[in-house]
Amino acid sequence: MVMANSSINSVLHQGSMLPHEFPLASLQRPASFHSFSSTWAITNGALHVSPKRWNCSASSCCFRFRECRCRWKRIVRSCSTSEFVISNDENYSNKQVVSLTPRLYDYVLKNVREPEILRQLRQETASMRGSQMQVSPDQAQLLAMLVQILGAERCIEVGVYTGYSSLAIALVLPESGHLVACERDAKSLDVAKKYYQLAGVSHKVDVKLGLAMDSLESLILNGEAGSYDFAFIDAEKKMNEKYFELLLQLVRVGGLIVIDNVLWHGKVSDPLVNDPKTISIRNFNEKLMEDKRVSISMVPIGDGMTICRKR
Repeated sequence: MVMANSSINSVLHQGSMLPHEFPLASLQRPASFHSFSSTWAITNGALHVSPKRWNCSASSCCFRFRECRCRWKRIVRSCSTSEFVISNDENYSNKQVVSLTPRLYDYVLKNVREPEILRQLRQETASMRGSQMQVSPDQAQLLAMLVQILGAERCIEVGVYTGYSSLAIALVLPESGHLVACERDAKSLDVAKKYYQLAGVSHKVDVKLGLAMDSLESLILNGEAGSYDFAFIDAEKKMNEKYFELLLQLVRVGGLIVIDNVLWHGKVSDPLVNDPKTISIRNFNEKLMEDKRVSISMVPIGDGMTICRKR
């Protein structure tokens, strides 16, 4: 972040200004920063943000969240000082919700029981292209626990990459367990298969190299509809709806389907972001809300996951 920390601290510690809202313009900024009207306030450690936006010039971005790329950003992305946030909608009774600051997220990760073989896979994947596609350790731990709670024996994963989430699932499956792992990239799948072997779970994993749509349709044609307990979708986002419909046929009543990246880096809530991928995720989320065939719970873990239970 280009903004001087000293200027932030000076504003935050002016007790006379709290809990009142104050304009973002009161903070130091370079001359190239322009066209902003957002307001924010902190009350007892909570960050309140107005729905307005600001702009930045193409020559110099002031606030950066990873790479700003001169796009409109919410102020909440540029601030990691708040301990919790409160909805702007008063109907939620000023419910305080924990905001995962970098420091707090580090604490979460320190409290993940990550098996050594998963740690090794994570570290190897970190040096590979597309490593951001790997689920986080806290996500993998949740997936494994859902499988255990469900008592699942037959699972499907759509989108394996290097196998972190599928390995986490395979590790908790019983010896007779069966996981269908669908992946179209042979190179990343080779890494996954290596770790299945190292972990001693290769006999539980049925690797399907190719388009997931073809693999899922093949399972249905093979008479396996309604025979799976658990499914996880983490593949091409624009295909989520099609994957979901096929998996809904394959998963039994009472089984779970979990979809990753439903918050899409926060873009789904920003009306100014309307690229095809964001629109497809936003539309899919809206359809799930109205789908009476499943019970749902959207969980803000990782990049957001929705857990669906087939009715």
